[in-house]
Amino acid sequence: MKRILSLLMVSALLYGGEVANGQESAEVWLFNATLKKAEQGDTESQNNLGEMYAKGQGVLQDYVEAVKWYRKAAEQGHAGAKFNLGLMYAKGQGVPQDYVEVAKWLQKAAEQGYADAQFNLGLMYSQGEGVPEDDVEAVKWYRKAAEQRHAGAQYNLGRMYANGEGVRENDVEAVKWYRKAAEQGDADVQYNLGLMYSQGEGVPQDYVEAVKWMLKAAEQGLTEAQNNLGTMYSQGEGVPQDYVEAAKWLRKAAEQGLAEAQYNLGLIYANGYGVSKDYVEAAKWFRKAAEQGLAEAQYNLGLIYANGYGVSKDYVEAAKWFRKAAEQGLAEAQYNLGAAYHNGEGVSKDYAEAAKWLRKAAEQGDTEAQVKLGEIYFKLGLMYYEGKSVPKNYEEAAKWYEKAAKQGHAKSQFNLGRMYNKGEGVPKNYVEAYAWYLLAKVKGNRESIKVIPNLEARLTAEQMKKGQARAAELHRLISAK
Repeated sequence: MKRILSLLMVSALLYGGEVANGQESAEVWLFNATLKKAEQGDTESQNNLGEMYAKGQGVLQDYVEAVKWYRKAAEQGHAGAKFNLGLMYAKGQGVPQDYVEVAKWLQKAAEQGYADAQFNLGLMYSQGEGVPEDDVEAVKWYRKAAEQRHAGAQYNLGRMYANGEGVRENDVEAVKWYRKAAEQGDADVQYNLGLMYSQGEGVPQDYVEAVKWMLKAAEQGLTEAQNNLGTMYSQGEGVPQDYVEAAKWLRKAAEQGLAEAQYNLGLIYANGYGVSKDYVEAAKWFRKAAEQGLAEAQYNLGLIYANGYGVSKDYVEAAKWFRKAAEQGLAEAQYNLGAAYHNGEGVSKDYAEAAKWLRKAAEQGDTEAQVKLGEIYFKLGLMYYEGKSVPKNYEEAAKWYEKAAKQGHAKSQFNLGRMYNKGEGVPKNYVEAYAWYLLAKVKGNRESIKVIPNLEARLTAEQMKKGQARAAELHRLISAK
């Protein structure tokens, strides 16, 4: 599940909304009438009077008075007043904030079957506020409210099933409850239901159904749904491919600040899908997403600067953005940062630093980085062997040649063989030297072809056999990478 949101505590006001402008006298009259009945002990009027004080309807807003009247009704058993009193303790309005008191009053209302109280009590157990954290108890109260068609409770119950919290994980049950909530118009739930259909979680994968629910959520302004809907139009999933429609929905989400949508809109402009190709616009949207920390956007912004697309070519700025993305683990950015250090573009040339970043990319399976890494290791080995820019150090040279050799770099395989042959930086070992020469020969290294006969003349038949077996073993290890 890509995104699961927890619904915030909500208040269900029992009394109708504010009276329209121009009818203040009607509000005052209603307040006085409600006060009269409240003072006679009518609990519904006491609760309504509390709400009028809380909202400032027909009277100056006064949370202390609101609490007073809620309490009078609550102490006479009015479930809504108990719930409202609990909310006052939750918000610290008219009373000190006190989650233990919140839980106490919500429990009383929940036990009377008050759905909003049941839902909020479930939240408190889920979050451990005012009560010990207890997912099983949370599920119990969510279920009671959900069975009364409380959309928030249906959503959260679905979430508990989806995550296996308080109940055994069950995507089918999760979808069932999400659907119930979604059908009541909850945008977050509609989005999550769309994701489940898109990914085939708990339901057969169905892009048409996914689009249906994404559209409902997107039309309510949910940015994540707008972004996903735009992506589905761009890829033709569940709808005919339509880049114009894709750009429309991505723009809606991007303009609300969703980084993923800003990045996707940047791609739309960079490729000219559904809009005129415009690198200036692409750079603008990549930057917005990059400044929010989205690694893919940071990488693409780096490419924009490296190539001078829509901006002045600037290798320093390119390296800056490659680094931000690379530090988040994006292999493509790690490769480009490594290449920048290798070439001295935007940073000082530094083979060790180049190797560091290329190794990170290579470990993630980036084949270009793996090839480049062999070259970098070779250059590091050569630097230490010849003492260029660093003190001559055969041990370091052998270390880097071996790393390059194990990446399949033929020249490094030959150089490592030569070091074993001469005992430079490694113990002299003719068998090991022979094995590396053989590997380099297979790669077409001419120097190996020349020296192998001379070394074979010094080896016994047994040593040659061992060297060939060692070469075969090394070949298998290198090929497996």
